[in-house]
Amino acid sequence: MAKPHILMVPLPAQGHVTPMMELAHRLVEHGFDVTFVNTEEPHARVVGALQAAGGTAALAGIHLASIPDGLEQEERLDVVKVIESYDRHIPGHLERLIAEMEASGRPKVNWIVCDVYMWPCFVVAKKFGIRLAALWPAAAACLAFNIKIPKLLEDGLVNDKGLPERDETVQLAPGVPPLQTSQLPWINFMTPAWQRVLFFLGTKTEELSTLAEMVVCNSFRELEAGAFKLLPKNILPVGPLTPDPELRKPVGQLLPEDTRCLPWLDAQTDGSVVYVAFGSSTIFHPRQFRELAEGLELAGRPFLWVVRADFTTGDLSKEWFDEFKARVAGTGMVVSWCPQQKVLAHRAVACFVSHCGWNSTVEGVRSGVPFLCWPYFSDQFLDRSYVTDVWRTGLAVSPDADGIVTKEELRSKVEQVVGDNEIRERARLLRDAAGRAIDQGGDSYENIQKFVDLLRQ
Repeated sequence: MAKPHILMVPLPAQGHVTPMMELAHRLVEHGFDVTFVNTEEPHARVVGALQAAGGTAALAGIHLASIPDGLEQEERLDVVKVIESYDRHIPGHLERLIAEMEASGRPKVNWIVCDVYMWPCFVVAKKFGIRLAALWPAAAACLAFNIKIPKLLEDGLVNDKGLPERDETVQLAPGVPPLQTSQLPWINFMTPAWQRVLFFLGTKTEELSTLAEMVVCNSFRELEAGAFKLLPKNILPVGPLTPDPELRKPVGQLLPEDTRCLPWLDAQTDGSVVYVAFGSSTIFHPRQFRELAEGLELAGRPFLWVVRADFTTGDLSKEWFDEFKARVAGTGMVVSWCPQQKVLAHRAVACFVSHCGWNSTVEGVRSGVPFLCWPYFSDQFLDRSYVTDVWRTGLAVSPDADGIVTKEELRSKVEQVVGDNEIRERARLLRDAAGRAIDQGGDSYENIQKFVDLLRQ
């Protein structure tokens, strides 16, 4: 009997690809045949990163496929063109991919599992009569805020463009992070055009999620108990998602990993290293970049810092950065990308200086690592509020009057986080709760079984 064939389609961005790939590995373990579909540009980057790590064999049952998005490279920065291309190009290309797979002898697609915001998949599923489920890759609280947009509009807290009408704190329910209206998940997102689109998608979240037979989240009930009480019953936590207990399977990285950091960590003492990483999208002004670098140097602790090639604008002096790396060579390591889950699970890591993207947040929680929060945009402020106000497993940096986090502020907060035994103990307890959720009999374990049973129908 042929394995059930699942087509999995993430939104083409690192924070969406990773949890979808982790979910794909889980479905392969349960006997499904998975085709993982990216648009061409991220597909090429995923394949390139896999080849750099030794090839695609570690995917073990996940077939990679790609479809065009109809965009030139520079057009991918124009949100209007992106949305137009999704409506105009992706449904037809997805239909052709399905037809070509079946013509080549691949099994008929039984289900599509897509990102909640990959609405072209909903169109294709309906046309082909394919059943559909979805993954929500952010916090359940973020989903709850989106579903409550009509109430926020009714209460006059935001206008019809999603912008705040009043500066006040919003808390949807006990246990849900309190947020300033200026930091709602669709605000502070790159450009006004992107902000408007994110708000529009937010208004469609409830409609899209109800079109899926089940929506699964990379979270667990004890982590977000208040948020899950606000959500429909077809939305279930299945996290923390992980590719495998040993963290050996690839998670769809768009950049090659520098694994030299792992033996470097092995040489450090337990609980000594400050790990600093800001995800795939954060960009720092050169002045802020220098303050960050000098703050790490000033802290005087071993540090591992992820610096992407596009992490700062082009007017940062290469000579200055080379001199900095030479000065700290004995205590610090700078890499362009790394296997973050393995890093966070390492005994040497003392704290995580993070932008608080949801993947990073869940990975830190799962490893019991205290946080120093430094959000950049969108839902990262919500995730910071979870860390500092609800779980109390970390602190946040405080920018000065010019919006700069100074080197003295960074040094001070690192020392506070690393030296706070109560923060460390709460982080450990949350790590243990994450383990219980995914162990046999745990809530996320049971929900994965429900999801698998549904996909076998």
